[in-house]
Amino acid sequence: MQKVFQELEVSLVPAVFGPFDENASIIESELDIKLISRDDYLALSGDEEKVEMGALVLKNLFSLAAKGEMIDVQKVRYLINLTKEDAGCDVAEALDECICITTRGKPIKPKTISQKSYVECIHKNVVTFGVGPAGTGKTYLAVALAVSALKSKQVARIVLTRPAVEAGEKLGFLPGDLQNKVDPYLRPLYDALFEMLGAETVAHYMEKSIIEIAPLAYMRGRTLDNSFIILDEAQNTSVEQMKMFLTRFGFNSKIVVTGDPTQIDLDGKPSGLMHALKILKEIEQIGIHRFEKKDIVRHALVQKIVDAYERKSNESNRRSSK
Repeated sequence: MQKVFQELEVSLVPAVFGPFDENASIIESELDIKLISRDDYLALSGDEEKVEMGALVLKNLFSLAAKGEMIDVQKVRYLINLTKEDAGCDVAEALDECICITTRGKPIKPKTISQKSYVECIHKNVVTFGVGPAGTGKTYLAVALAVSALKSKQVARIVLTRPAVEAGEKLGFLPGDLQNKVDPYLRPLYDALFEMLGAETVAHYMEKSIIEIAPLAYMRGRTLDNSFIILDEAQNTSVEQMKMFLTRFGFNSKIVVTGDPTQIDLDGKPSGLMHALKILKEIEQIGIHRFEKKDIVRHALVQKIVDAYERKSNESNRRSSK
């Protein structure tokens, strides 16, 4: 079968096909079809079902490129996998929501259908759990939504926190005052804020207590009204810490809890995140969104690394169960 596109924006072809036609080669290889590009049309040939898939992938890629989105290898592979699962999905339309604009003028938008659902879950619920592997945008999108809510005056402040648990290494006694000691644990949150607001604005907001970044232990005994509160790396909270945190928020506040169950650093102690997911799943206004490996939006190699570790973990679990 051959399918011909005659009404294409020719100027977008280089952006869609990528450097040295790298993206086009991936589409051909993954779907076992042939792409033929001419000055005024684009043709696909091969098995009928796969040609239709390829046509939908290209339609979405051209739509994204027309909106100014950069078409990279990761995005092409994601669209191919998504199309194989759901041939009727219009990705370009689904991912058109702009959450906020970075200091460099770059719009922050959901990059996957799962990210779009995560954003909707946060909008809908008072408390949202974002659970999944590294690189799926759990924390980054939550910070973007917090910044958007602050700019639009839906909340009066942003509170970002995470447990000060070392990831498999002992850092010893850190120099400096209390803020200097906890900053290394909170660096990912600073990085996201600096990109969205700029370092000077963040420093000003922190001085005015409009933005607060602190370790989880500082949350005890407080009531946080009119705030957007994010707990990052929640897999490393104890059951008691999670209960304490989830009872901190007051009126007109929103909570987002993010974590990766495969990266628990608690030396065998129960994870507060896993406990909360079990006992809170039926409560109204508490949403749980689970990301999968296919939702990883970092370098494509990250997904392969996650796959490799997961396979090894599954093998070990099978051996131990025998």
